[in-house]
Amino acid sequence: APGAPPEAVAAVRAVLAGAGAPEALAAQAVAVLGEGADGVLREDPWQLLRVPGVRPEQADGFARALLGAECGPDDERRGTALTAWLLEQAAVAGHTALDAPALTAALSQRSVPDPDAAVQSALAEGEALVFQDALDTAPPAAAAPDDDAEEEQERPVRILIGLERYALAEESLADGLARLMNSVPKEDGSAADWEREAASAPRSAGELIRAVAAHGLVLHTGGEASRSEAAALLHAARSLGLRCWAAAHTSGGRDGFAARLPRHEPADGAADHPTGGEETGAVTVAGLLSGAEGPGRDTDGALDLDVLVVLDAPQLDVETAAVLAESLPDGARLVLSGDPGVLWSAGPGRVFADLLAARVCPQVASRTPDPGPIGELVSGIGIGELNQVEAPGKEVVIVPVRDAGEAVHRTVQLVADSVPRAIGVPAEQTQVITPGHGGPVGTRALNTALKERLNPGPGRFGGFDPGDRIVHSPAPGRSLPGRVVRADAEGLHLDCSGTPVVVPKELVEQTVRHGWALTAHQAVGLRWPAAVVVLPGDAAAALTRPWVYTAFGRAERHLSVVHGVEQALPHAVAEVPQKPRTTRLQALLKAQTPTSG
Repeated sequence: APGAPPEAVAAVRAVLAGAGAPEALAAQAVAVLGEGADGVLREDPWQLLRVPGVRPEQADGFARALLGAECGPDDERRGTALTAWLLEQAAVAGHTALDAPALTAALSQRSVPDPDAAVQSALAEGEALVFQDALDTAPPAAAAPDDDAEEEQERPVRILIGLERYALAEESLADGLARLMNSVPKEDGSAADWEREAASAPRSAGELIRAVAAHGLVLHTGGEASRSEAAALLHAARSLGLRCWAAAHTSGGRDGFAARLPRHEPADGAADHPTGGEETGAVTVAGLLSGAEGPGRDTDGALDLDVLVVLDAPQLDVETAAVLAESLPDGARLVLSGDPGVLWSAGPGRVFADLLAARVCPQVASRTPDPGPIGELVSGIGIGELNQVEAPGKEVVIVPVRDAGEAVHRTVQLVADSVPRAIGVPAEQTQVITPGHGGPVGTRALNTALKERLNPGPGRFGGFDPGDRIVHSPAPGRSLPGRVVRADAEGLHLDCSGTPVVVPKELVEQTVRHGWALTAHQAVGLRWPAAVVVLPGDAAAALTRPWVYTAFGRAERHLSVVHGVEQALPHAVAEVPQKPRTTRLQALLKAQTPTSG
């Protein structure tokens, strides 16, 4: 960890080395546990589990080496640390909390003899919090009036255990959304003005404009084509003189949305905004929150806007969504717009899905179909049907393969030769998407083969050469596609969608990967003229309907499917939904708005 005091790192290195643990963990241990990390680890060896990447069996081995005969599976310190570790692992999988029975079962599997005591210890130490959320069960149809009090007392609850970080974010998000729903939208043009804008817009867009005119929070669902409705809303709001902005998950999504928008004429002789993004009102969520893009903040610290349309809403994790909700001024309107069929956020929570299920605010479903054979194919997948579609212009091509070697060979052939020749889309505009990073047909193997064919070179700077396609991950869950420009003493110079980025040498290995091949999670929020989706035989178990829907939907003009999973593909589309996530947002929203329907 840059900036960790050398003497503190040396002290931890000595403790680790004495117990046979990797000394390379020392700097991270100081970053997580503080300058007295060596004392912390001697006092409680299982605190090593707080260091990212350390597994329970490694922490147990470290503890045995330090404690000797005193070390046992029933050690209270072990149960407490394992409870916190399991909750962190749950967050990585998307949960904001765990049902108490699921947590105690997981502790039992880790040989904790008294899981309930371990959970109580973690709660007492402040490592975790406990919640009782009312279950959404309908009362008996014929309850007598005098039964009401008893009914209320007997309402079933579920006991959840969660980390404070995500619990506070989820509660803050519920509070922020309730504030938006309950505050009166700003006076900003008469109902007649809004109705005039709605009447002049296409049908689905008009419905969206009417909903936003009257409500502080609106949900908007639809595929790629529905972005035209969000664009019509932004144009209408700006025509009424409102400060309206649209925020996408990625810079590519922002630029694609901006291309749908007319350059806005300044109202009432006001000076126009200086840059393209400012003129259109399209930004990224990260840029908006950091102040690098968009309107900035007012004197109270709130975003200086009247209406915010968040595109790619399923990609909002609970912490980002909470910061957004907290950042909106009273009287602002928030529109969450997105495709419910795509993969959920990389971070914990299922914000958009929970809001749709809670039914606490208006929902407008797009009636604008995604066009062409790819749109027809993807729409079918969204409802669980893998249809054969007519593709007279080779918009959809299936390429069967028998094994991993053939899958890699055909993928390179498609990107370098077939798609440019037959479809007219050059290699640099074709994106390969595969289920995972590892294995013989994961992103690493495919990127090695594609680099060798498309941009061979010695890879002198951490495996990279000028011209390499890359994906830069400055933070977990954020993927910025780009290209290597050059490397020098400053680091690796990248161009990410027109934005220059310099990655210091020590961060290259952990934040930059080759980007000819991505996973579907990395590709969410982006689209390319052509996509080659690779489904090798070993990927069958990883396929879900949202994964297939997301991957196939990244293609605009042409989709090639390198198909080696046989019947696993139609099975995944028909039978395998999104992996469930345990969250509290629905219950919190319903508690905030008990009369909503």
